[in-house]
Amino acid sequence: MLRTLEIRDMLIIDRLELEFQPGLNVLTGETGAGKSILLDSLGFVLGWRGRAELVRSGAEQGEVTAVFDLPSGHPAHDVLAEAGFEDADELILRRVNTADGRKTGWVNDRRVTGEMLRALSDTLVELHGQHDDRGLLNPKGHRALLDQFAGHDDLLASVKTAWSGLSKARKALADAEAAYQAAQAEEEFLRHAVDELDKLSPQNGEDAELDARRRMMQASERIRDDIARAAQVIGQDGAESAMANALRWLEGVSEAADGRLDEPLAALTRAMAELDEAARGVSDCLDALEFDPLELETTEERLFALRALARKHNVGPDELPGLADDLRDRLAALDQGAERLTQLTSALRSAEVAYEQAASTLRESRVSAAARLDAAVCAELAPLKMERAVFATDLKEAPAGPDGSDAVAFTVATNPGAPAGPIGKIASGGELSRFLLALKVCLSEQRDAGLTMIFDEIDRGVGGATADAVGRRLAALADGGQVLVVTHSPQVAALGAHHWRVEKKVADEQTTSTVVPLDTSAREGEIARMLAGDTITDEARAAARALLAG
Repeated sequence: MLRTLEIRDMLIIDRLELEFQPGLNVLTGETGAGKSILLDSLGFVLGWRGRAELVRSGAEQGEVTAVFDLPSGHPAHDVLAEAGFEDADELILRRVNTADGRKTGWVNDRRVTGEMLRALSDTLVELHGQHDDRGLLNPKGHRALLDQFAGHDDLLASVKTAWSGLSKARKALADAEAAYQAAQAEEEFLRHAVDELDKLSPQNGEDAELDARRRMMQASERIRDDIARAAQVIGQDGAESAMANALRWLEGVSEAADGRLDEPLAALTRAMAELDEAARGVSDCLDALEFDPLELETTEERLFALRALARKHNVGPDELPGLADDLRDRLAALDQGAERLTQLTSALRSAEVAYEQAASTLRESRVSAAARLDAAVCAELAPLKMERAVFATDLKEAPAGPDGSDAVAFTVATNPGAPAGPIGKIASGGELSRFLLALKVCLSEQRDAGLTMIFDEIDRGVGGATADAVGRRLAALADGGQVLVVTHSPQVAALGAHHWRVEKKVADEQTTSTVVPLDTSAREGEIARMLAGDTITDEARAAARALLAG
């Protein structure tokens, strides 16, 4: 519900703050007083596209703030949650328009885009008038209105689910067909590449291992002779034998040396152990350097084969095993492709059947709801002095989609024997207003209680008992909710629960518009003005009192 609307420096409004109430709120005033500016300002803060120049002459910027109450379960909560806002029971929208045309919006003091404001506005306000292209005049919205009347949300959900499954099945089959065709185009390459890789059977880390082995074999020819000579010098025929002799000779005379040879003998023993370890290491090295010349040739051939295959596939040698696995998978997919396509085709057919069944059930419900809606609207037209008019809901087959495969259009025939046609082309302004009101009354039980409905001069072109019938239906719509109506009809104004008069004043050569809340006495005078014009007679006041008395 719209609780507060504050406007600053917008067009001819200087400062204005309105406190709206639940129920039927009526705004009246002479033509040109500024009633449309209120709606333009509200549309501005809601992100609607409207007038380009809104800032009051001489002001640096114009600003509009709207405060809405959000009861639990209001659809605006979902919009806010999706945008990352904290949950709250109050929504403050503020938007500024600078003199140079820049527009900036905020939601609860957080800056937002115009798209965000418009997304919220769809859950907050519904505007209707004689040129209402957002509702009755827009055939794109007729199906949603019929579904709202039918109340078959479960069937809509089933169709959406079936459509989602059908879309996924179509995509899965299309992707599989594309992959299969691509695999067929490279089948010869895949089979040759897999065979080549399988024959070589590359292993992870093999390139580095072969390279190291090759380098050692190449180097062994250069260093082996020196290592062999060193082994001979420190072996049994060299230093080891000489040291063994020296140790034996010293041990034989150590007792006669009074201990002076103990330390040299110990050092010599340690040296013998170290020498023995060195001899074993050199010998192991010689053994490792022993190689078959054919092994070097074999190692080089495999190393070169690995690197050549890696270059061929534009990968590193260590990536060859992974490449082989990938190509094998693609080849397996090709071999299994026909079977996979058969499975996916079957799944698509099942999804199509499921969607057709869900859409057919939804269509049956729409046909039934259309008959009920037509009867309900026609019943509402009689009190609105259109008892001879016919309202009909036309259902035709349409391309399938997430909301079914039906196109819905509201048609009317305003005179007996006249052909029916689109409501926006057949109905006049006043007739269109009454059709819209009748439809809204029929949809009132299904409407969102938190939605503020605004009717802009919907009663234009009607008067007397018809205007009274319009007013009573507006009051019925406002019961348990909130309706704002801009009206020139005294019959409608008299039925309002809250009444404001829009006034235009000129002071110091400046024109401003303001809005005045009316008490009972002031309402009588305003309705008398609406009845009589500039000169208010006693008869007009008496008529106004009668209207207010109901």
